[in-house]
Amino acid sequence: MHPTTELYGRGVYRFLLSRQWVILTLIALLLIPTMIRLGIWQMHRYEERTARNQLVTDALAAKPVPVEKLTAPGHTVTSAERYRTVTAKGRFDTEDEVVVRRRTNSDDEVGYHVLTPFVLDDGKVLLVNRGWIPSDGPSQTTFPKVPAPPSGEVTVEGRLMPSETTAASGIKNLKGLPDRQVMLINSEQEARRLDAQVLGGYIAQTAPEPKGDTPELLGDPGKEDAALNYAYAIQWWLFSAAVPVGWVVLARREARERTQAAAKKADTAEAEPAAV
Repeated sequence: MHPTTELYGRGVYRFLLSRQWVILTLIALLLIPTMIRLGIWQMHRYEERTARNQLVTDALAAKPVPVEKLTAPGHTVTSAERYRTVTAKGRFDTEDEVVVRRRTNSDDEVGYHVLTPFVLDDGKVLLVNRGWIPSDGPSQTTFPKVPAPPSGEVTVEGRLMPSETTAASGIKNLKGLPDRQVMLINSEQEARRLDAQVLGGYIAQTAPEPKGDTPELLGDPGKEDAALNYAYAIQWWLFSAAVPVGWVVLARREARERTQAAAKKADTAEAEPAAV
C-alpha cells in the first residue's frame, strides 16, 4: 500500500480534534447564525425605510386639504398624516411669535426656526414654522430680528408635522431660556403658553413664499437610502455562506499539507535501510 493511502486510512482529519481547530470550528459555528441575523436585521431596516419613503412620496403627491380635516386640538399627528400638504385661512399673530433654538439650514449653518401662531377663522390656532433665519444677533439671549409675515387675512399652505418631543428628536427641552425662545415645537406646550386651542402638530410652511427669501423655507423631506440596507443584508448572508466554505478549504489544505509531510517522512524512512 502506498504511504499516502495508508495515512488516509489512519484518519488524516484527526487534527480537527486539536484545541486550535475545535476553537476555530466553534467560532465558525457562532459566526454563521450571527451573520444571518445581521442580514435579517438589515432587511427589516430596508423594509422600514422603503415603507417610510413610500409614505413620504404618497403624502407629497396627495392633494392639499384643509388642516382641520387632519388635525384638531389634542390630536397626535400619525405617520400616515405626516408630510400631508394642508391649507389654512386666517392671520399671523406675530406678538406671540417665538424662535426655535439650534436649528440648521441646508448648508448646516446654525440659527433659528421661526414659529408663528396662525389664528384660524374659527379662533383655533395653528402653529406655523415659517422657516430658518441665521443667529446673527448681538447675543444668543437677544430675540433675533425676524422678517414679518403677510399682514391681514391670508391662506397658508404647508406640510403637516407631528409635535416634537425629546424622546423622538433627542433635543433636550431646556428650561430658563431667554424670552420668546423654545427648544421644541410642541403643540401642547404652546397651548399652555398661549392659553388657546392649538391644533395638534404644526406645519412647515411652503406657501406663500416670503419676500426676500427670508425666512428660508424648509426643504422637502429627504428619502432614506433603503437600497444600502438591502446591499448590507446580501453582504452579511454572503459572509455567512463563505464561513463554512472557508472552513472546508482550510481543513482540506491542512489535511493535504499534513499528508504530504507524513508521506515525505515515510519515504525518507523507507530509503534509509536501502542506503545502509
